[in-house]
Amino acid sequence: MAGERKDRDVDSFKFGLVHAPLTPFAGGRIDYDTYGKVIDFHLCNGAEGLALPMHAGESVSLTVAERNALADFAIKQVGGRVPVVINVSEAGTAIAASLAAHARKAGAAALIASVPYYWTPPQSMLVEHFTAIGQGGGLPLFVLNSPAEFSEVEIASKSVVDLLGKLSQFAGLIDMSLDWQYMIEVVTVARAARPDFQLVSGNEYMISASAIGATGMLAPLASVSPRLVRELYDLCRAEKYNDARTQQEEAAILFRMFRDAGVPGLKAAAKVMGRDCGDPRPPLPALVDIKAWAAALASVGGIKAEPRGWA
Repeated sequence: MAGERKDRDVDSFKFGLVHAPLTPFAGGRIDYDTYGKVIDFHLCNGAEGLALPMHAGESVSLTVAERNALADFAIKQVGGRVPVVINVSEAGTAIAASLAAHARKAGAAALIASVPYYWTPPQSMLVEHFTAIGQGGGLPLFVLNSPAEFSEVEIASKSVVDLLGKLSQFAGLIDMSLDWQYMIEVVTVARAARPDFQLVSGNEYMISASAIGATGMLAPLASVSPRLVRELYDLCRAEKYNDARTQQEEAAILFRMFRDAGVPGLKAAAKVMGRDCGDPRPPLPALVDIKAWAAALASVGGIKAEPRGWA
């Protein structure tokens, strides 16, 4: 029937190396001219997909209308060169589901959703929350587990299995916890229920995650050091863990730097690298000591090999 919606199978999207771009602002508004440069930069520097707007892209500082407009722009700018994954995380289930429906209409390949902002619902309601989002979007859904960012709310392994039973679109888990025991438990029980379940590392600690069974990586550091991220990912996917040690050590240094400094640090580092994305939106502060950031970055040996400017 014309106009009938057909939900996309979970195996229609494989989460590989996906970059999480910054969102540029000018005068307090989204700078779409620069955002086009941001997108093209990532596509020219190893991204197999883009996920946006993630927390690195200041998603929580954007209105619903802005997030939908950002998705529309990004998908059009990408023009099918790589898949675009839309972050639809929200405090309210209905709001997140509406973002998911818009993402599908815009042409997204998949969705990402975290536990609800602010609230700390029981596990049964987390399953209901993600089920509604997945059904609202009809796209492969990746659930983001980051208890340190969300009042220590963790998606229990039993909830992962329950969600697999309720939602055919549930494609995998993106884990940012660095809790290897948790990741092993989840991937074991989930793949027993569905062998094609995808485990994704939500940060650049890829050696350990890959050894556990992660096949994808969400990479905020790609805004600063895309070549390092690409080399690390490729070596880990080839299971050349000894060869990846140098790249992993440098990625760990950068990860710790930006874990402490957050988005202001990422934007300051991008500016040092010749890719000025403006200041963060309030209430996040701007980091004005660019010289200190330049010195910190210079201490990471591989940074000299990274691209400068928008090339």
